[in-house]
Amino acid sequence: MTAHLPALQVLLPLLCAPMCVLVRHRLVAWLFFLLATVSALACAVLLAVRVSGGRELHYAMGGWEPPVGIEYVIDAANVPVLILVSGIGFVVGIYAKRSIEAEIDRHRIPLVYACACLTFTGLLGVTATGDAFNAFVFFEIASLSSYALIAMGRRRRALLAAFRYLIIGTIGATFLLIGIGLAYAVTGTLNMADLAARLPDVYGNRALTAAVAFTFVGLCVKMAVFPLHAWLPDAYAEAPSALSTFFAATSTKVAIYAFMRFAYTVFGVTLVFRMLPVDTIGMVIGSAGMVIGAAVACFQKDLKYLLAWSSVGQIGYIVVGFSLHSVGGLTAAYLHLVNHGVTKAALFAVAGMLLLRLGSVRLSALAGLGRRMPWTFAAIVLAGLGLVGVPPTAGFVSKWALVVALVTDGKWVLVAVVLVSSLLALVYVGRIVEVCWFREAPATGPVESPPASMVAATWLLVLASLYLGIDPARLDSLAEGAARALLGGAS
Repeated sequence: MTAHLPALQVLLPLLCAPMCVLVRHRLVAWLFFLLATVSALACAVLLAVRVSGGRELHYAMGGWEPPVGIEYVIDAANVPVLILVSGIGFVVGIYAKRSIEAEIDRHRIPLVYACACLTFTGLLGVTATGDAFNAFVFFEIASLSSYALIAMGRRRRALLAAFRYLIIGTIGATFLLIGIGLAYAVTGTLNMADLAARLPDVYGNRALTAAVAFTFVGLCVKMAVFPLHAWLPDAYAEAPSALSTFFAATSTKVAIYAFMRFAYTVFGVTLVFRMLPVDTIGMVIGSAGMVIGAAVACFQKDLKYLLAWSSVGQIGYIVVGFSLHSVGGLTAAYLHLVNHGVTKAALFAVAGMLLLRLGSVRLSALAGLGRRMPWTFAAIVLAGLGLVGVPPTAGFVSKWALVVALVTDGKWVLVAVVLVSSLLALVYVGRIVEVCWFREAPATGPVESPPASMVAATWLLVLASLYLGIDPARLDSLAEGAARALLGGAS
């Protein structure tokens, strides 16, 4: 059975999706979603153990050996992402039951869990596959189900957000498909390892240059990197709370991983960073995203929109990290990919609890929250400090690693940009604290406590964020191993 773990990682959540529709029962559908996340997390942990020490697992789907068949590859580079997606999925599974029941029409709930299983499957598939076209297919599985989930948001604006995401996401997918198609036309293969082996023979081919450009633009849309981020704020803010918690932690992170996989182990450092100026472009748009995303977040009046714009800024840190194409830069990118995922999931989970109990997450509705809901306020403060990068939170660990990598590379201007962006993060987190603590609460009765399952899931994320800051050694080891695995496959 363990030999089939790479396939089970993706297939078990996929099988749970039709079961949610067939049973048409809210509780059983939720149990199938929870089963999907638990099984995926167990597979991810077992795979992490099996690839420790630098091993790689190759699995040929249906017994068809690559490059003819589809191959799944599990190595140090994708294990941290598998654990992040599976772990966040499990916590969201705990959180989702009461949250979904409160925000979604009861007849649609099984469909929500079915779409959530498909999104989960797509993200895991992108991470595990070793085939370029299969990665595109899994991206589309995740995207199409995400459009449906966002459209089920409680406000009419959710439909507009889903439509905008559909249009922009389709454009990104088209770019990605054209890029992969051109790479296939030039090399005659879609297997990532086989592509990497054949590409050096066609360096200088204009179709190959176009393939790289189309692939990276398509992935940048999926990553929501500035200035291709237009779909993200509305999508995160208007989606049902449990789903926005999941999306904020995983969807762009998987796209970032795919970008790094294509850049380092498929197209290769020689083509991407020496023959093409991808590193320079990455540093410019990453820096702009850091500052502009954080600056726009400072002016938001709705907590979910503020957090969504913050994500645009935080993605910039990761882009700058992997654009350094060094062990230090890639390690920092992986650290921030995981740390920001956990921290942002915690904050969106808090927003969901506030929406449930206060009926709104506009900042004006949070006045006096520190006295009305002290534990919820404490969760906001602790997770918010992680966004700023205050020790000993997880955000500090990854930002410090990025600053060290930038200093080592002599990028002092980028160090200043990181500091400016962090100060802006302090401003928008400070705005939340100021409203919640220093403003008078409205003259209403006491606020009912959020459901225990949502509180437990939220605090699990908050405490995980703190733990990753207090004891970062294990994650640091995973991140450095992932960075070395990517660079080891670079050419």
